[in-house]
Amino acid sequence: MRTLISSAFVSLDGVMEAPGGEAGYRNSGWTFKEVEFVPEAFELKGREQEESAAILMGRVSYEAFSPVWPDMPEFARYKDMPKYVVSSNLTEDKLVSNWGETTILRDLDEVAALKETDGGPIIVHGSAALNHGLADAGLVDRYHLLVFPLLLGAGKRLFPATDKDTQKLKLVEHAVYSNGLQMNVLDVVR
Repeated sequence: MRTLISSAFVSLDGVMEAPGGEAGYRNSGWTFKEVEFVPEAFELKGREQEESAAILMGRVSYEAFSPVWPDMPEFARYKDMPKYVVSSNLTEDKLVSNWGETTILRDLDEVAALKETDGGPIIVHGSAALNHGLADAGLVDRYHLLVFPLLLGAGKRLFPATDKDTQKLKLVEHAVYSNGLQMNVLDVVR
């Protein structure tokens, strides 16, 4: 079974929305605007590219990343990696042609089936709504969190607000950086 890893920049209060400067959000661009850049704090992001075998995204994140990431040297490893987009309404003609193989999955059952295939870890970037569904369905195996020392208040949160049983997590790696950023790698305890 493949490992599904949810990777996110989150504020201390769990907001993941608009970290890179997306227009239309009150606190847009909070990852680099509000916290001093310390390169070593982002080592995990490079490691994710080396260790992942596929990318999983929701439609909204795909539409945000696909026009930009294919030409960015920082994300070169992702270019040829298989990509999966979970969407009930995205059509093949809306997929970009310069970002390698991309497959549309229509529901979480197809994600569960993908996890049963051979191959390495599947990394999820962004994708708030997808992350909620994956967590509620018990499909997330690990979280890679870069937690920013900010309270943003409003915004989409990484974790769902579903009333459910407690989900235990095991901290398997962590670090704190000079800018207050925390890196937490947590396995979901089954």
